[in-house]
Amino acid sequence: MRNKLIAAFACTTALVSTGAASAADLGARPYTKAPAYIEPLFNWTGLYVGGHIGGAWTNEQFINNGNGGGFGDLVPGQGFRQRNSGVMGGAQIGYNWQANNYVFGVEGTIAGLDNKGTVVNNVFGAARDDIFTWRTNVLATVVGRAGFAVQNNLFYFKGGYAGVNNRLNVSDTVGPFTGAGGQTHWANGWTVGAGWEYGITRNWIVGLEYNYAAFGGQTYQLGGTAANYTFDAKPRDIQWAVVRASYKFDAPVIARY
Repeated sequence: MRNKLIAAFACTTALVSTGAASAADLGARPYTKAPAYIEPLFNWTGLYVGGHIGGAWTNEQFINNGNGGGFGDLVPGQGFRQRNSGVMGGAQIGYNWQANNYVFGVEGTIAGLDNKGTVVNNVFGAARDDIFTWRTNVLATVVGRAGFAVQNNLFYFKGGYAGVNNRLNVSDTVGPFTGAGGQTHWANGWTVGAGWEYGITRNWIVGLEYNYAAFGGQTYQLGGTAANYTFDAKPRDIQWAVVRASYKFDAPVIARY
């Protein structure tokens, strides 16, 4: 009897040990650590302000539209076109939104230009004493931007409104009709451009940009001693290339759960 009890106890102990081992095996669960959230190297979302400097090229055109006469020695349909260049510089302000690698934004700029020229009329008329001068000195744009971000680099296109302050003067010093006059107009047009920007720190951005703009004509009334002299004048186009630097304010923080 005693031997039977010992044998039963040994068998029970073996079964319990086997069950515990199986339970331990069933309780084991594989554990995979969740990947840590990694902030992008550069976040383009946010308000930015900055400045730019470079060069601009203006293609100026002025033609006698035939509504007046007296001085200048030009008949209707005659006129001149001249291209000149100069330094430009100004400021920009804008806002970007980033969605994955795509960046969209709006931007406004204003700049001063040193584009001007002088044309001496040695082609039309007899006296050839007529001097025309012009200048474009303020350029403003309001555009939309769309680009693709590669870490700290942003490659973008832009397009929208452009406006420029344009002045035309004429001087005729030899009779029978003499006089001098000038007038300034704001010319409206459109612009397209492209550029590259680089985030050198979390907030500071530098870049390069090229733009093209074309404008509609305006009527300029240039007074003389006998009658008004009327021109259709405009900057046919302006091109400019600049280096830029901007400070980007941090985007609002959104809690993650």
